[in-house]
Amino acid sequence: MSIEHRDDTGARFGMWLFLYTEVILFSGLFILYSVGLAKFPQQFAEASHKLNIYFGTINTLVLLTSSLTIALAITAIQKNKIKLTLNLCFVTIFLAIVFLINKYFEWSAEIGHGIYPGSEHLAEMGPGITAFFNLYYFTAGLHGFHILIGGTLIAVVATLIAKGKVTSDRYTLLENSALYWHLVDLVWIFLFPLYYLIL
Repeated sequence: MSIEHRDDTGARFGMWLFLYTEVILFSGLFILYSVGLAKFPQQFAEASHKLNIYFGTINTLVLLTSSLTIALAITAIQKNKIKLTLNLCFVTIFLAIVFLINKYFEWSAEIGHGIYPGSEHLAEMGPGITAFFNLYYFTAGLHGFHILIGGTLIAVVATLIAKGKVTSDRYTLLENSALYWHLVDLVWIFLFPLYYLIL
């Protein structure tokens, strides 16, 4: 009879280390943003006003709600409410899809107005506005990629829950997925005011 070795503490610690590297990555982009803002304060403000605050606000509400649903999923699995856990995971995945669809329409509108990296129209607006949108597209695009990864990760964990491999006494995978998702949400909480709310 074999005894399965589990190291939940090690798995959690490993996830925190990974999240630390993600924080360093986005911190570097925030530093670049700060340098650009210090150099082109008026142009950054002007560029910010070209973004659609309604898209940004909706996506903020979507991600805040998704953080709640994935947190509730952990509580549900702790109480062995498997069906509720799965439903909450699916709602989180659905909200991730809503975020990406919303971002698609937002970017389509901006690109339709000729505002995208490398466009002549953007170059004509000056170096400050160009720098703003180059950072905006790269940072928001990277964040969107993390949304895709996070949603996929939660979908994989939901499959394992349905198969009985993640249970009420073995839910570290769900916890780690939730930690990753919370980081993605936290990054957006910084991105939204930085890019959409410059006065």
